[in-house]
Amino acid sequence: MAMAAWLADLVVVVHGLFIVFVVAGGLLVLRWPRLAWVHVPAAVWGVLIEWVGGTCPLTPLENALRRAAGEAGYSGGFIERYLLPLIYPAGLTPAVQFWLGLVVLVVNVAVYVVWWRRRRHHRHHRHR
Repeated sequence: MAMAAWLADLVVVVHGLFIVFVVAGGLLVLRWPRLAWVHVPAAVWGVLIEWVGGTCPLTPLENALRRAAGEAGYSGGFIERYLLPLIYPAGLTPAVQFWLGLVVLVVNVAVYVVWWRRRRHHRHHRHR
């Protein structure tokens, strides 16, 4: 049972890191452009999961591990359970999910526009 609780906590950490990567991973692409092949699908997943109101597969995995450890699972998703109490104490609504998805989209589009302009500028000066 202790192993299941430890694994559930590990899933929470991985889930949190994945969310940070979805939101801000584009900044890593500025340094390591090939990371875009991993980040773009992750960011698209993050936006879509918010916009359709879906549940990330890591949430049921964490809940299953918590139950296996003799703990209670929880309803809702990772964001509702761990992040929204910090950011939006009132709770998760479809409107909040839309705005969270939009923030992820805008931040990442802005970062990729910067990356694309730098890349174009670099190629332009290299071919002179």
